[in-house]
Amino acid sequence: MKHTLRAIAVTAMVVAAGAAYAQKGETVRIAFMDPLSGPFANVGQNQLKSWQYIAERYSGKNAAGVKFEVVGFDNKGSPQESLNTLKAAIDQGFRYVTQGNGSGAATAILDAVAKHNERNPGKEVVYLNYAAVDPALTNEKCDYWHFRLDADTSMKMEALTSFMKEQPKVKSVFLINQNYSHGHQVAKYFRDAIARKRPDVKVVGEDLHPIGSVKDFAPYVAKIKQSGADTIVTGNWGQDLTLLVKALNDAGLKIPMYTYYAGVTGTPTALAAGGDSEVYVVAYGHANQTGEMGQIGQEFLKKFNDDYYTYATYNGIQLLSAAMAKAKSTDPVKVAKSLEGLSVKSFAGDVTMRASDHQLQQAMYITKWQKAKPGEYSVEKTGYTFVPIKQMDPYVSSTPTSCQMKRPSAG
Repeated sequence: MKHTLRAIAVTAMVVAAGAAYAQKGETVRIAFMDPLSGPFANVGQNQLKSWQYIAERYSGKNAAGVKFEVVGFDNKGSPQESLNTLKAAIDQGFRYVTQGNGSGAATAILDAVAKHNERNPGKEVVYLNYAAVDPALTNEKCDYWHFRLDADTSMKMEALTSFMKEQPKVKSVFLINQNYSHGHQVAKYFRDAIARKRPDVKVVGEDLHPIGSVKDFAPYVAKIKQSGADTIVTGNWGQDLTLLVKALNDAGLKIPMYTYYAGVTGTPTALAAGGDSEVYVVAYGHANQTGEMGQIGQEFLKKFNDDYYTYATYNGIQLLSAAMAKAKSTDPVKVAKSLEGLSVKSFAGDVTMRASDHQLQQAMYITKWQKAKPGEYSVEKTGYTFVPIKQMDPYVSSTPTSCQMKRPSAG
């Protein structure tokens, strides 16, 4: 009898240990869907490599002991193509998807994932949004299965205008943005925030242009010049910011520019071609990280001859690992529950996935474009870099949410 009891106890311990590490050694496959062709392909390709590099680096070396594999799907930046790529990924058995370039595509994916999960219990999918920053995605359109790793447009604008408030030479601003939800919101949130913080600042001009199709920004630059603006504010990214910078260079227009995405592929090279200029970026990371992140940047450069700038890939893998360890499972239902309210140590202090709307709360940086000093990271090998000049704690840019989260019923 004693032997039987001991055998049962040992078996129970083995089972318990197995349950604790049930997910260890499993491979978690993540479907990446963003433009891998077309005008924004250079950005999408860089970000796919970033996800794959971080996934490989931390495979098996994470709190959950799981392996990660990231596979690219080309959604061409289109909401309709995103639905096709999502269906293909789900058909191939992917239970985790990630996307970031374009809030239109993000909205389509969020909606489709919610519908899929409702109709297919037991085959749920989690959507990690690493860069689509439309505030609606964690407000009126919020969904339980969607988690945003980037700071939204309103959060970035809170941080940016808190910095601009202290710049007395900013008096007249020209807003130039892409004509879709993100561009509209950059303009809206700038107007709202600057009116609160610096009511003396005037918006002397505003333009919205088609996304990804303007080849020559000279007419837009002529308007900026004509307006007499002393400052430009833009949420443009990719080709649209690179070509805007080229047109500013060609026109010899040197006025300070406040941006969201001047560090993204192609734009630093265009900035360097124009010589010294006063350009600022608001972001949750920067090129001159020390420690582990600095090492990642150097290794990424060595491996791909490209810059690592999508730090959300790091936070995404760390959060997933921690959630899987906490859930003792890779099941998206259990992992989604574990992600809510989860905090992990990151490169800029703790980051927390706010439970009420699934918006990551994190520190923000203002960086300034200038010649790289010895030891500083040369962005796109230009001899220039983005130097952090201000770090703001998460509460500075934290904005309230109107999300009414509908959670799946237990069991």
